[in-house]
Amino acid sequence: MFCWGNATHHELYIEGHETIDLIIKPMLSKWKESNHIRGIAAGEFHTLYLTNQGNLYSCGSNEVGQLGRNTDSKEGKIPGFVEKLKEFKISAVACGLQHSLALNEWGQPYSWGCNSMGQLGLDPKNDSISHNVPSIVRTLATKNVVQIACGSYHSVALTNSGDLYAWGANSYGQCGLGTMSSKEIVPQQITSLLGVPIALIACGSNHTFALSKSGAVFGWGKNTHGQLGLQHKDNRCYPSHLKSLRDVKVCHITCGEDFTAFLTLDGGVFTCGNGEYGQTGHGTTRDELFPRKVMELMGSTVTQVASGRRHLLCRVGDRILACGYGARGQLGCPHMTFSLVPTPVPFTPNDDSPDLMAYLETVFGSIACVNGSFLLDNNGHFGCNTKTPGVDLKKAEQAFLIVSRYENTSIKELIFSHLTENIIKKMKVSPPDAEALRMFLVLPLYHEMRNPRRHPELQGPFAEAYNNLSTHPQRIVNLWWEAQSPDYFEMLVDIFKSVVVYELRQPAVNANKKIYFTHSIVQILNTLSSLNKINFTNPKKPKISAECFYIEDLCTHVDIATDYINWLSDHSSTQPHMCNYPFLFDVQCKSLLLKIDQQLQMQVAISRATTEIFTRLFTDPTYGFHQGNQFLNLTVSRNHIVRDTMLQISNHDTSHLKKPLRVEFVGEEAEDAGGVRKEFFMLLLKEIFDPVYGMFKQSEETNMIWFSNNPFEDDIMYYLIGAIYGLAIYNSIIIYVPFPLVLYKKILGESVMLDDLSDLYPTLANSLKSLLEYPDDDVEEVFSLCFAVNTEVFDQIQVHHLKEDGVNVPVTHENKEEYVDLYVDFLLNKSVENQFKAFNKGFQKVCGGRIIKLFRSHELMSVVIGNEEYDWELFENNCEYKDGYSANDQEIRWFWEVFHELTLEDKKKFLLFLTGSDRVPIQGMKDIKIRIQPVADDRYFPVAHTCFNLLDLPRYKTKERLKYYLLQAIQQTQGFSLV
Repeated sequence: MFCWGNATHHELYIEGHETIDLIIKPMLSKWKESNHIRGIAAGEFHTLYLTNQGNLYSCGSNEVGQLGRNTDSKEGKIPGFVEKLKEFKISAVACGLQHSLALNEWGQPYSWGCNSMGQLGLDPKNDSISHNVPSIVRTLATKNVVQIACGSYHSVALTNSGDLYAWGANSYGQCGLGTMSSKEIVPQQITSLLGVPIALIACGSNHTFALSKSGAVFGWGKNTHGQLGLQHKDNRCYPSHLKSLRDVKVCHITCGEDFTAFLTLDGGVFTCGNGEYGQTGHGTTRDELFPRKVMELMGSTVTQVASGRRHLLCRVGDRILACGYGARGQLGCPHMTFSLVPTPVPFTPNDDSPDLMAYLETVFGSIACVNGSFLLDNNGHFGCNTKTPGVDLKKAEQAFLIVSRYENTSIKELIFSHLTENIIKKMKVSPPDAEALRMFLVLPLYHEMRNPRRHPELQGPFAEAYNNLSTHPQRIVNLWWEAQSPDYFEMLVDIFKSVVVYELRQPAVNANKKIYFTHSIVQILNTLSSLNKINFTNPKKPKISAECFYIEDLCTHVDIATDYINWLSDHSSTQPHMCNYPFLFDVQCKSLLLKIDQQLQMQVAISRATTEIFTRLFTDPTYGFHQGNQFLNLTVSRNHIVRDTMLQISNHDTSHLKKPLRVEFVGEEAEDAGGVRKEFFMLLLKEIFDPVYGMFKQSEETNMIWFSNNPFEDDIMYYLIGAIYGLAIYNSIIIYVPFPLVLYKKILGESVMLDDLSDLYPTLANSLKSLLEYPDDDVEEVFSLCFAVNTEVFDQIQVHHLKEDGVNVPVTHENKEEYVDLYVDFLLNKSVENQFKAFNKGFQKVCGGRIIKLFRSHELMSVVIGNEEYDWELFENNCEYKDGYSANDQEIRWFWEVFHELTLEDKKKFLLFLTGSDRVPIQGMKDIKIRIQPVADDRYFPVAHTCFNLLDLPRYKTKERLKYYLLQAIQQTQGFSLV
């Protein structure tokens, strides 16, 4: 704590200098509490000190009891504890000329000192003009006050409900009550500001200001020097809006005797009022009737402002600038009685660490110093190259941790300003050596990197410096980042992802669901894109999971449909879109995109069909208009559903397959409103995967379906089946065909591995794992394996060589990994290569495109077949009742009681029985809507109309009978979720 100025009444305490009555330059206080100060308030000749623990001390003149210490002494030479308030934790203090206010943690204000104008707000019956001990302001005791401020003889308080109260002298209208009076003894509410969310209050000697949450400024009271900034000198007894400051984003206000200063978010300072001694900082002594920007501070970012009666202090980085009256040392500049413009206040360094600030300024002001810090011990930092950066990140992390815990805000701001101005902005595109790149490893450990609000000055420029690196230096940084631990890499991703999340949750974005692609955000998104590529350098072993990049609820903050359409339309690829960064999308967002893309493709197909119809009409008047031409119409018989479907699908090209699907069963008149399509796919796929056809086989261990390696049919059948499977997905029909995850990996081009074998052949997979884990060298003797695989085809054994002359190549300890890789590749790739290629070609014909490639394999699998995230309460709440049933019927209550008593497996069987699948759609249980209708005869089992999710539930006479029949019904479900 530094002090300077008038000390005639010991209002400034400097140990060992108690007899000095004038301190003309800043002096360091060595008072025991000086390093624990939270707030300071100064009156004309007294001072209050508030500590971090909430204790209150006072010193200086006590002529009218303003020290609150219940003593007859006229002065307090050293800071003394205010005993009356020892039971409370004080949160804020304020001083008038000769009175004091304090606010406890419960929001109750206390006042003491001079009460000549009612400025203490105490009981009107108590007419004493001074009070030497704090007393509660009873009028406000239950109001939960959050801010207090004092003028010379008036006081103002703001409550947590946004109400504003004022009391004391009011001869200039400084209480803002709409009238002028000599004084207001009891706190009165300022009703003219009702509804305005006030963020800050400030008082000058006889004028008052209030600042709203959104930067609206209101002033009232004395205006004889233009201190209200209203372009005139008329006093105002009610709050007046300073419209001239509406758009400059004022964030703080400080008031002197007859002048006012406004601090803006971007670090600018505006002043108005009395400039007799230069306190407005404009280089003149005239009054300023209009808030005018202090040009002397242009180019500097002011972070704090404070005022005395006739002087102003501004903080810029680690410097304090002062202007105004200085005859009593207020400016901290020896021999300066006044200053018309802001002038630096000379500080003497802390005696305990005289070189600390200079040392930090040197280290954090130099790229070379940062790159030369935190090096590995024992010469481990020599030979810096692509593999060895030579940095001890644990040292760096510990150092930045100490910085983050340091209480000296000047040092923190110094480090921040130097890192942003002298380090990040001066990084070269092509550094001379790899050593100059170490900062890209070190700076992410700086604690402010985790503060997304800093991104315009910190994370954004850091990302830009990385993005601007030329090819070779950027490759080095990429290799270094890739070599770090998963924890470090995830921290790196979180640094930039948190900025995007922060921007997405800003009110402006939430209002129109559109992210603003500022320069900083684009740089950060591009860096995230690079990190995503680094993460999957080895697709089999990514450093962190893909989910670590996902932004939850992205689709609730961004209109992803509009973004996608704009992305498709932007052929130049020069405009930023969220769809340029699909790795940020979670599976919910991707599935929504897939649905949007399908709808767009359907609309395009319908539009083309309509155009074709009208073209034909012009050339062939006999050609009739058929609305059915806008759909993919399939007419099939139930007895020959596979043959009919295959024949018709083979006659359609891609443009026709992209149309909405309509299905008609021969001899049936049911209109396809969705139910017929669902039934069609269920019946068709059940028959296609029947072993009779020999195209697919079912694992005896897991019941999973896989391609037969010796099918009866040719590749065209697999092509058509792939197209049919794609049609189901394209038309939003969820079907559970038990294909393993590896199918979706192959569709998306992901690498297959040993774990994928477990879904089909778990015993074999475990055997191969045992081989890999076998530690000894006698692999050949123990396992007796060679590089060949035997398969049985029509009761004949066929030998497949995994490599040339494989039967004569033994598996050893040295080549066992190669053997396992080749074995897995044979079973999952080569043995079914032609079958899968044909299937995938048909699938891609319908579902191919950019959107499908956004998915990871497990996500695509979830979209196609659903998941197992059940919510049975929501399942019940979504149920509808028809034809006489209601939720309150006894049979319905019994039904849900029975259902909730079922085991999880039986509940899944019921879901399978009723909907055709025991899986949950990717959108969740809310998308499963079932209906229940009554049947009079209770001799029947419950019946499921699967294509409509409709249950026929007889009116059973007892709960036991209902349970028995329901369990019997659901046990009859067979197959693999196709009924």
